[in-house]
Amino acid sequence: MTDSPRGAARTEAIMRTTLELGREIGYAKLSIEAIAARAGAGKHTVYRRWPSKGALLLDSLLHLHGAVLDYPDTGDLLADLRTQIHAAVDLLGNPPFGPLYRALIGEAQHDPGLAAALNERFITPQTELTVARLRTARDQGLLSPAFDLDLAMAVLSGPLYFRFLITQEPLTHEYVDRLLLTLFGGLGA
Repeated sequence: MTDSPRGAARTEAIMRTTLELGREIGYAKLSIEAIAARAGAGKHTVYRRWPSKGALLLDSLLHLHGAVLDYPDTGDLLADLRTQIHAAVDLLGNPPFGPLYRALIGEAQHDPGLAAALNERFITPQTELTVARLRTARDQGLLSPAFDLDLAMAVLSGPLYFRFLITQEPLTHEYVDRLLLTLFGGLGA
């Protein structure tokens, strides 16, 4: 991507258009040509920056919505997890992010490059943030020294992705609270 103001404005317009058009017509009907036409850019301009509509969608989602999922560290592990996961389910439960992210995950099943980019740029950083927050709690004595941080991350994210991708039941704050209680409720017993 270019550093010039004109290039940055064009990039921003292309990414916003991707989300707008994706929301309107869905990922399956989304095309680079339609995005370029609506954004007032040439399709070659788009293809020079993004090799596929999946790569463009990933950049668009992360650029326009990525900072929402930063972790707080108030010293209260459950409150911090609740705050971050509530923000995640709010993001996933609403257009344009939720439906387009679901489509992106589907596309990643058939596109190894997109799968690698999704893991590298979104899944792994979010996992590292969660594990770091759990590690801090463990180091503060809030969790057992034997508490398996990576497995806890899988247990936290698995039910959310199961609902989001498989059953497509709503992701709610109440569900998150039940999940956290199930995982961490027995720690004080």
